[in-house]
Amino acid sequence: MKTQYYTATSIDGYIADEHNSLDWLFQFGEIDSMEDDYPDFIEAAGAMAMGSTTYQWIIEHEDLLAHPEKWPYTIPTWVFSHRELPTIPGADIRFASGDVAGVHAEMVTAASGRNVWLVGGGDLVGQFHDHGLVDEIILSVAPVTLGAGAPLLPRKITQPMRLISAVNRGDVFAVLTYAVR
Repeated sequence: MKTQYYTATSIDGYIADEHNSLDWLFQFGEIDSMEDDYPDFIEAAGAMAMGSTTYQWIIEHEDLLAHPEKWPYTIPTWVFSHRELPTIPGADIRFASGDVAGVHAEMVTAASGRNVWLVGGGDLVGQFHDHGLVDEIILSVAPVTLGAGAPLLPRKITQPMRLISAVNRGDVFAVLTYAVR
């Protein structure tokens, strides 16, 4: 079981632009050589966590309040927020706030030996990192720069990570996997 931050990022380290948009990422469409990466990753995940901005983006992007059947995940999902957010009927969504360490323990139990996926945003992942709870960071690096937006991981991490793999995907993306501990 590993706790993994798996996300896409621009070369200059942003996961969303200054308008909280992912259009910069969607312009690439489907990359044939990446078609198994995401399904394989999801298959190994048993629980996930995301921040409220990410959750709201998914709700709006998928129009989930009108179409809750479009919720894309079957695993328990923790949404970290200090405010009330809408729920998606039929989805296993659990709202949390405060210290991530206790919630992480719940997530590990719910994952039943499978991995825990930290979806984002970067500040939430940073909180998990601050408690030593991130095992791997998996980045799909897109060949664009955004100049501003939501940072990949707004933390100073000076302890070097270990590169596990670097893979070329479709001569477009570099998929980098780092061990954090």
